[in-house]
Amino acid sequence: MSSPIAATSTPSPAVEYVLTFVCEDRPGIVHAVTGAIVEVGGNITESRQFESGTTHRFYMRLQLVTTATAEEVTAALSPVIERFGIEHHLDVVGRPLRTIVLGSTAKHCVNDLLFQIDAGHLPIEVPLILANHPTLEPLAAFHGIDFEHLPTKGEGAKEAFENRVREAIEEHDIELVVLARYMQIISPELCAELAGRCINIHHSFLPGFKGANPYRQAYARGVKQIGATAHFVTSDLDEGPIIEQDVIRVDHTRSPQELMAIGQDAEVRTLRQAVTWFAQSRVLLDSTRTVIFR
Repeated sequence: MSSPIAATSTPSPAVEYVLTFVCEDRPGIVHAVTGAIVEVGGNITESRQFESGTTHRFYMRLQLVTTATAEEVTAALSPVIERFGIEHHLDVVGRPLRTIVLGSTAKHCVNDLLFQIDAGHLPIEVPLILANHPTLEPLAAFHGIDFEHLPTKGEGAKEAFENRVREAIEEHDIELVVLARYMQIISPELCAELAGRCINIHHSFLPGFKGANPYRQAYARGVKQIGATAHFVTSDLDEGPIIEQDVIRVDHTRSPQELMAIGQDAEVRTLRQAVTWFAQSRVLLDSTRTVIFR
């Protein structure tokens, strides 16, 4: 008589998670967190931490591999989260972040973001581009992304545009808003609603020349360096927490057109890096500053 074959179960596939923590700095946080991860059979593949001497806040970012579900990981961490008053976020490594892009007429930043997405280098997905000019529509169509043009001039137009942004965020479950040279001031109300999840690219190494034509200002002043700044949007114009900056040395031989080309290249790189870090959960807010776990 043949022996019965024992039933076998297929083991759950291993998943790599990214976990971020923010809390008041106290002894024992790292030990408690890593102990909870061991409880669910987790293997830590990357770990970074930082204590802010000015705010006395503790910041931590971990990547871990485990066969446990996200719910099981969260359950194991719950006593630690409660004990230390931790603000935490758990996500799957590489999951594309749902992102909406706001633009105007400049194409370079939008073009680079969409190219990087198609190339698989930028972990975001863009279901919609909203702009106050129709210039970007062919670019959006080329990449198969929905495009909407709503003017911001005229009575009530700007309010209507921002209301559409709110609607789109709800419709598409948006996690990040990117101002890819959207040359309009965001209302304080919308800034507050998007706090910590709206990134702007500014065409200078802040603080610097502000306004619509900074490169002519830079040329007129004979600057020796130009650059770009990616920062979180706040109600204080171009003064939100800085995520990334780039700077390039120039001299008196550069024309305004050359300065523009150099500057736009810096804008593209800077915005791309800031969005990448944010999508990878590497950007944490520390009051008016950012902690970047590269």
